[in-house]
Amino acid sequence: MNIKWKQLLICIAIPLAVGALSALLSGDGMAEFATVNQPPLSPPAWLFPVVWTILYTLMGIASYLVLTSGASTDKTKKALAVYGIQLAVNFFWSIIFFRFSMYLFAFFWLILLWLLIIVTMVRFYRIKEPAGDLIVPYLLWVTFAGYLNFGIYLLNR
Repeated sequence: MNIKWKQLLICIAIPLAVGALSALLSGDGMAEFATVNQPPLSPPAWLFPVVWTILYTLMGIASYLVLTSGASTDKTKKALAVYGIQLAVNFFWSIIFFRFSMYLFAFFWLILLWLLIIVTMVRFYRIKEPAGDLIVPYLLWVTFAGYLNFGIYLLNR
């Protein structure tokens, strides 16, 4: 396999940049997050940026695999379009949740994100199976985030 390093690095940089900008625009959300009542199994605050960095990197690698798969341009464009939409929805979730503390709205936004992740995963699988596999941890984490989000809503109304 001939790795196209420039494309790979760009594909990884895109979700990392989206995540970093979203975190920046979320303000002091993590500080406030530490003060709210949290459901059981809530991880320590330091774990979130670690997990998200890993997930954004995996997303970038997955998008690279799709981009360089050799699949039809139409199929690739459609898969990457859904990927881009879910990345945009992901971008706004942390702002809604952390910056504005709109926990219930953020939960419904997260459901939208979850559905878009599934569509992305399926489209990626149809093009290159390992690309779909790389999206699975993201789906699992967002599922867990949904539990945390809804729990925080219930405990802090």
